[in-house]
Amino acid sequence: MRRRVFNEDQTNFRQSMRDFFRKEVVSIFPEWEAAGVVPKKFYRQLGDMGVLSMSIPEEYGGSGESSYNFSAVLTEESMYAQANLGALRVHMDIVLPYFLEYANDEQKARWLPGLGSGELMASIAITEPGTGSDIAGIKTSAHIDGDSYIVNGSKTFITGGINADLILLVARTGASGTEEARKQGLSLIVIEADRDGYSTGPNMAKLGLKAQDTAELFFSDVRVPVSNLLGEEGKAFEYLSHNLPQERLSIAVGSVASATAALDITKDYVRERKAFGRAVADFQNTKFVLAECATDIEAGQALVDRALEEHDHGELTSDDAAKVKLFCTELQSRVVDKCLQLHGGYGYMLDYPISRLYADARITRIYGGTSEIMKSIVSKSIMK
Repeated sequence: MRRRVFNEDQTNFRQSMRDFFRKEVVSIFPEWEAAGVVPKKFYRQLGDMGVLSMSIPEEYGGSGESSYNFSAVLTEESMYAQANLGALRVHMDIVLPYFLEYANDEQKARWLPGLGSGELMASIAITEPGTGSDIAGIKTSAHIDGDSYIVNGSKTFITGGINADLILLVARTGASGTEEARKQGLSLIVIEADRDGYSTGPNMAKLGLKAQDTAELFFSDVRVPVSNLLGEEGKAFEYLSHNLPQERLSIAVGSVASATAALDITKDYVRERKAFGRAVADFQNTKFVLAECATDIEAGQALVDRALEEHDHGELTSDDAAKVKLFCTELQSRVVDKCLQLHGGYGYMLDYPISRLYADARITRIYGGTSEIMKSIVSKSIMK
């Protein structure tokens, strides 16, 4: 499929990232999966290469690149290399935009250089054991005591929680009565991981995304200076809503790239695998299934590329981001499932990459807003 959404600089960046993943990541990625975490020196390596700081202004050590397309290229190439780096995407695509948009000058000078160098890795702490997709139901509290917030509560399923040096915490600083009050009572507070009273649980065992550290976070009378408030108090729900289109687009980009990787490895497999004296690729059913997968991927890629173009121009709406996230994560699951089926019994063996792609794919219909939430958003938009 010819893609016109990327300019020459982004195309050159793609080639450099493709070479980097092949040389530096592919061979060692199984070790990261076994360890359950990507070593922090890898992020510092990306920092030295200028990858983490692409969107950071020059005065804070970055290159000031405003286009999200560079991050999209990075995500695609990591997925093509079958190296799912979810914590990296959270750091760059989800957390960093909050610092760029809402941090004051002092906060930017304090945090942006480290976030760009890889010395400071960040995660965002939203989900709680009892809230799930109900952000307005957050109970983790932060109350004022002098010139500090005292934070109490817990978070769960936090991507990058083990490695995080900075936690962008969504906490309740106001009332929780009416629905509107629940939304207006939330704030963003940056928690440094070395604060007294802050702790993490063990790396959570997951079905897939084995190299992505995921943890529960605990806050017990954590004292944080008021100067760590990001943006205005009570504005977190508004801020989160503003950044959701990019978060969901990021998931869609990775989903289509993952489906593409699944199709590529399956084409190689069916050419080599023999059944009844013939290559599996020669059977009509195999050809039909591959045709279905290729068509699905091209449709999803077109939807993603349109969304990338709209996002680059500041025109991607929450409704359209929900559509692209819904369609692309669902197609990812369809394609990877069909590709695993063509592998037969070997597809179920962890030694074969299709099994890992299958396990990794299942979460994309859940995080960033479940498919059911996406359908609710889309249905409301078409019934206006």
